[in-house]
Amino acid sequence: MEAAIVTVGDELLAGDTQNTNATWLASALTDRGVGVERVTTLPDREADIARVVNEYRAAYDAVIVTGGVGPTHDDVTMAGVAAALGRGLVDNDAALEWLETESEYAADDLDEGTTALPAGARPIHNTVGVAPGCVVEGVYVFPGVPDEMQAMFESVAAEFTGDRDAIAVVETSEPESELLGRLRAVREEFDVTVGSYPGETVRVKFAGEKRAVDSAASWFRERVDTV
Repeated sequence: MEAAIVTVGDELLAGDTQNTNATWLASALTDRGVGVERVTTLPDREADIARVVNEYRAAYDAVIVTGGVGPTHDDVTMAGVAAALGRGLVDNDAALEWLETESEYAADDLDEGTTALPAGARPIHNTVGVAPGCVVEGVYVFPGVPDEMQAMFESVAAEFTGDRDAIAVVETSEPESELLGRLRAVREEFDVTVGSYPGETVRVKFAGEKRAVDSAASWFRERVDTV
């Protein structure tokens, strides 16, 4: 299974808000064996959302869109997704009923547009907020509030499964420049993909068939100063 992540929000592009949703979703999908092929950030602009979602849904098994969901003037994600799929945007009776009967967060008078979803979409109920998400034709739409997005993803996580490579990480205090010989050697010795990510420490990531990954990580771990 291959997926694309689309995060929506002018505040993300301006640097006003840190894009933690993209990192969280990429990690959650990878943990489930799903290959994340694209992470794209878009402005609150319906035409851009429609264009990118239309492109990605043709190329990947699932598209996850987060942000710009709700009834305010700049919440145009649902409209963009609806346009990408050639569907209208209509009030969803199932979403409205759940909010009125099950949600402890919904106000007595919901703002107009709160339950407007692409026609035929399956609502994903918001257990820690108000605005619902949805899934339609392999496109999953979640709010941008991290707690709400994470809760919604967990409610449909079983729908994301894959058999991507096993992964192991070795963290070392040695500078990356001093690891080049050992990085070259482990790639020559084992049929694995090796990534090196420097920061305060260096994280070396091995990916591939599980037995080869375990052997490569063990070999490398024995030859570096680990933390």
